[in-house]
Amino acid sequence: MQHYDMWIDGKWQASESKATFPSLDPYTGKDWATFAKGDFRDADAAVRSADRAFREGDWPAMTATQRGRALYRLADMLEAHAEELADLEVADNGKLKAEMLVQMKYLPEWFRYYGGMCDKIEGRVTPIDKPGLFHQVVYEPYGVVVAIAPWNSPLLLATWKVAPALAAGNTVVVKPSEFSSASPLRFAEICHEAGLPPGVLNVVTGYGEEVGGALVEHPLTSRVAFTGSDVGGRAVALTAIKDFKPVSLELGGKSANIVFEDANLDDAVKGVISGIFAATGQTCMAGSRLLVHDSIHDEFVEKLLVFMQDAKLGDPRNAETNIAPVSTKPQFDKVLSFFEIAKAEGAKCVMGGTRSTRPGCEKGLFIEPTIYVGIDNRMRIAREEVFGPVLSVIRFGNDDEAVEIANDSPYGLAAGVWTRDLERTITLPRRIRAGTVWVNAYRVVSYLAPFGGFKQSGIGRENGAAAIYEYLEEKSIFINPKPGIANPFVLS
Repeated sequence: MQHYDMWIDGKWQASESKATFPSLDPYTGKDWATFAKGDFRDADAAVRSADRAFREGDWPAMTATQRGRALYRLADMLEAHAEELADLEVADNGKLKAEMLVQMKYLPEWFRYYGGMCDKIEGRVTPIDKPGLFHQVVYEPYGVVVAIAPWNSPLLLATWKVAPALAAGNTVVVKPSEFSSASPLRFAEICHEAGLPPGVLNVVTGYGEEVGGALVEHPLTSRVAFTGSDVGGRAVALTAIKDFKPVSLELGGKSANIVFEDANLDDAVKGVISGIFAATGQTCMAGSRLLVHDSIHDEFVEKLLVFMQDAKLGDPRNAETNIAPVSTKPQFDKVLSFFEIAKAEGAKCVMGGTRSTRPGCEKGLFIEPTIYVGIDNRMRIAREEVFGPVLSVIRFGNDDEAVEIANDSPYGLAAGVWTRDLERTITLPRRIRAGTVWVNAYRVVSYLAPFGGFKQSGIGRENGAAAIYEYLEEKSIFINPKPGIANPFVLS
């Protein structure tokens, strides 16, 4: 069985307690690896290493251009190791190899993009209203950034934080989920092989309450970036605010995928299926609420059922598999519990609603893709994030009702609109309270496009040009060019 220590200060290190914990392969139902089980002592060592690397040695001595070149080298090495990283993620979280390989091949683009931005961060000289004084604005890195990544796409979502943070000149401590730590650890080793100085990128493994909390509250931590549930995000934010540390939070979603009567229904069916079942529903942007116009409701549901007849559950490493297992046992149990909740609320299950007993799925954490109809938006199945292969179908009668239902949610991460009407294409996305709205598409992300949520779906944005400023502090500098002359100025 494979064993992984933590990566601290440019080398592998066992936990101070020497304790370990296992990781389950969701397909086989068996443990495939063990990881060092960290605690507050390991968190302290990682943060102190990152703090030293920020203040001393090669990293702070680099010019912005040199820092960018270091990220280019890292991008090239990640590209060369894409297959290896994808295999690690499949073993750890059970997601489709095809999906993970696409993610890993795309990963280098974040480091190329933000590497190119390193020497494009420009301050400014302002025409200050104080005679005789020179004033400029500069941008400086925070220092030690703690990046907390989830289990569903651990390395991609860590990269959304690590790439801009490093480009800005910070150092980073990554806390991966205890359910998927392998790829972030190998990533850290690749960073070292690419030439990043020791301490610039550290990875501490373990449980949130023992490691995550210690990292967030550490006095040398300057900023926190988190992706996960709203419950976890709230805990991180409350801990960070004690020391007034800024946070960015990318949290849950209950995203509405809205199909109008004039849509290309075949395209919409594929988009809806991809939005909820392609990742086994284990994505924050999953289109878990399907809003369908009354006039096409029955026809569209029937098309969904026909399309899903050929869906293949099984080995995520098999190119023919369409739906992978649920990644963790706690999440598997949570999804199953929602079937009883939906039944009690009066939802009608027209597909799935059970653990899968298909050949080859018996030992794994497989759940049949599930579709409910007759959903009222007040039901728990329509309001709470299930984070599994479960689709709730809701009828609507007109545009205003569709917008009202879509916005009637504590979340606001994403939404989809399927229509051929130009006016709807232009106006509907502006009316929907969500951080990302796709029209005639779904689950499209880019390093160029800001991503984040409204309401309880989070704070701040990742990706895009502005994301690097999330990891920079703005500083005001006043200069009296005539030293020796007393400053006669007051505040007004």
